Amino acid sequence: MIRETIVTTVSPGGKPHIAPIGIHRRGELYIIAPFRPSTTLTNIETGKCAVINCTDDVRIFAGCLTGRYEWPTQAAERINGVRLAGALAHIEVRLESTEADELRPRLICRAVYQANHAPFQGFNRAQAAVIEAAILVSRLNMLPPEKIESEITYLRVAVDKTAGDAEREAWGWLMEKLDAHRAQHPDTGELA
Repeated sequence: MIRETIVTTVSPGGKPHIAPIGIHRRGELYIIAPFRPSTTLTNIETGKCAVINCTDDVRIFAGCLTGRYEWPTQAAERINGVRLAGALAHIEVRLESTEADELRPRLICRAVYQANHAPFQGFNRAQAAVIEAAILVSRLNMLPPEKIESEITYLRVAVDKTAGDAEREAWGWLMEKLDAHRAQHPDTGELA
């Protein structure tokens, strides 16, 4: 099972980095598998730690994929890192080992601290649609345009029917990124 989360790391110089990443579990271990190259990968390899943030604010997922990286953070409790200030829960992890892979190495981590900050009220359909659209936008150069078009068309129905202001804002950011991609690649066909 993959859980869509926001992973926060810090550079050796102390600069926070925020990235949406699907997290795997293996028993008590957390598996973070960022694509190579990535700031998240570099920061975890050098700092040996990260924070897994659970949030229902889909603007953070969409924002990170559209150049909006400034989200409030605060110091982690037990590691040299930060967590999202608005996280519903967070898990501080330390790197135990790495399973090598040319595309996506698997960083095997163990929790050293976790806390719940607010209750999870559940996702509405628009929130789930924004997360799915964010995943599609993160793969614009990997997926066929017709697949992206059909999935965006399907997801748009949920946004139109169930979105609140935050979900509409996040969806808009993703559609701007999609439009920019279309403009840069007019020969690949029109996307929804």
